[in-house]
Amino acid sequence: RIKSVKSIQQITKAMKMVAAARLRRAQQAAVANKPYADKMAEVVENVAANVGDFKHPLLEMHPEGKELFLVVASDKGLAGAYASNVFKATVAQIPDKDAVDLITIGRKTQEHFKSRNYHIVKSYLGISERPTFDHARAIAADIMERYESGAYSVIHIVYTRFVSAINSVPETFQLLPFEGLVSQASEEDGFDEDEDEDKEEDAGYSEYIFEPSADEVLGFLLPQYLVTMIYAAQLQAAASELSSRMTAMSNATDNAEDLMKKLDLHYNKVRQANITREITEIVGGAEALK
Repeated sequence: RIKSVKSIQQITKAMKMVAAARLRRAQQAAVANKPYADKMAEVVENVAANVGDFKHPLLEMHPEGKELFLVVASDKGLAGAYASNVFKATVAQIPDKDAVDLITIGRKTQEHFKSRNYHIVKSYLGISERPTFDHARAIAADIMERYESGAYSVIHIVYTRFVSAINSVPETFQLLPFEGLVSQASEEDGFDEDEDEDKEEDAGYSEYIFEPSADEVLGFLLPQYLVTMIYAAQLQAAASELSSRMTAMSNATDNAEDLMKKLDLHYNKVRQANITREITEIVGGAEALK
């Protein structure tokens, strides 16, 4: 038993070190991507505030469609409660499993929802730890095609936001339609001239000149904005997964050390008891021969 626990400890220690090394890269990628994602959101909101009666397939509403959830979790286990927290956050928003479809990222995600009879329309495997922009672009293209077909009224993404190496939080936000942009663009005509000028000064809208027009720029930016949001969520989820795995393997290594100490103590007690018994038998036999 001691030998078995020691072997497990060596494995968990190695997995902790690997997760820690990968976490540094994943955390750097997530941090480096954040300014780009924030600036993209700022520019899109800015452009939306400068368009008039703008129409785009990604801004259309499909009230008769179903709901679609893009669920981002892990391909592998041994990451503590990382995946289960995402699953709980997803299920909490689904009152009727027959009324929604799922797109899953991660083998664990696929297995969990498939075994519970959820309808999965697409699965992406093997990309949870190391997402790339190409992966995000392919996922976004698939989502846009499904949304533009009118089959879905709203599309959500559920992922885990990376806070620190010991803390991450499941989050959900709406990918499509871009309701905030729709309302912002449609309400533009509702401001009076003074309010509109004040708003432009506060938001810095005067810094932008749109060529050939704000409408065409927004039409180009919306798909890119969707890709950027998905990629940012994947980077956050990857960092969260690796931090959860590092913490879980660190705890497992410490628990193995504690268990080995208990087993060593038990082993020494039994060995001492056997030695004492043998000495007692020898002394008793010697006394009997006198």
